[in-house]
Amino acid sequence: MANIIAIAGPTASGKSALALGICRALGGEIVSFDSMQIYKYMNIGTAKPTAAEQAAVRHHLIDICEPTEKFSAADFVAAASRAVDDIHSRGKVAVLCGGTGLYLDSFLFGRDYGDIASDEALRASLFDYAAQNGAAALHKMLEELDPEAAAAIHENNIKRVVRAIEICKTSGMTKTEWDAEANRAPSRDADMIMLDFHDREKLYARIDARVDDMIAAGLADETAKLYTSGALAPENTAAQAIGYKELLPFVRGETTLDAAVENLKLATRHYAKRQLTWFRKYGGARLYVDEYESADDILKAALSALGGGHEKSS
Repeated sequence: MANIIAIAGPTASGKSALALGICRALGGEIVSFDSMQIYKYMNIGTAKPTAAEQAAVRHHLIDICEPTEKFSAADFVAAASRAVDDIHSRGKVAVLCGGTGLYLDSFLFGRDYGDIASDEALRASLFDYAAQNGAAALHKMLEELDPEAAAAIHENNIKRVVRAIEICKTSGMTKTEWDAEANRAPSRDADMIMLDFHDREKLYARIDARVDDMIAAGLADETAKLYTSGALAPENTAAQAIGYKELLPFVRGETTLDAAVENLKLATRHYAKRQLTWFRKYGGARLYVDEYESADDILKAALSALGGGHEKSS
């Protein structure tokens, strides 16, 4: 068994419960690779581990940033590396758990920016912006986001300018940072466990139930407080978190709560589909959640896949 275990899968698949179980069984600590759980005050909408869960098993990279702060994939690699080294120095197993594939790829494999999925809507809007405002205006946008990339790309090469901006907007990491990361990041040995579903409708039912639970727990109020504080201003990465941007129209009085909730459920399903596509490229153990009767059964299967019979670290 490697001294790093990575648990990946779509939202609402049971990753956190599995990670907690593995940590209890093997003497591990959790390193979150969720790009929104890093932000303080964003608790309900990010399905952040509860205080009791964090007391039971030590978690890393939770609540480390203000919502107004920028945090890139390169920042994650640096922070996760420190956390994993700290965990290993105490004889523990590092259990990475989350749903942000870009972060996991960056940490484990040093993926380059070619692996970033395209955002067709964003790309179309950028081409439209160039058509309406000119290539120089688009290039100025890139210069503000990534000066080094702007210096290397001529303003008339609109396609490359658009791609560089797309990388910044979708990954939270500049093209320049991606280039540097790809050239220096070593591969890390890790045991992978991917949670999947044979029947996607069962995943969607779990998503719908989770959203209903979040609403009952006060997600609308949490969104309103974040909006009032300025945390969800458009320029903040935190504003892109699913769960908040879909509730904002309700908070602003532009739609009903029911309509906002349905939009949130739909957006979360789409996000889960993207996560499944991303994580299906991984090797390692693949556990289909809908084959098992309970979370305990999934834990047993995961421990068996990891080799089973490991003693808890001291």
